[in-house]
Amino acid sequence: MVREKRSYESIFIISVSVGEEKIKEIVEKFKNFISEKAELETVDEWGKKELAYPINYEKEGYYVLLKFKSDPNFSAELNRVYGITDGVIRSLIVLEEEKTNNK
Repeated sequence: MVREKRSYESIFIISVSVGEEKIKEIVEKFKNFISEKAELETVDEWGKKELAYPINYEKEGYYVLLKFKSDPNFSAELNRVYGITDGVIRSLIVLEEEKTNNK
């Protein structure tokens, strides 16, 4: 049985304390990971921004927004990989609502 791919948005925040090279490495890691197992649509690097509240005593983070289509099971795997990746301090994956033409 083939499942229909659904649209997701994911944002993750990287600790700026890891340095610019490590930030680039982490962004590439997730771009490649999603491309291998799903359809990566867009990558929007927001860059370094002030956090709404300190996380682990840090006041800034490097924000990255990803949009992709995947099987529903993939989001759990992506969330697991975010959790075990050194340098990722927060992440969120959201299922985008289906757009309808009902007015």
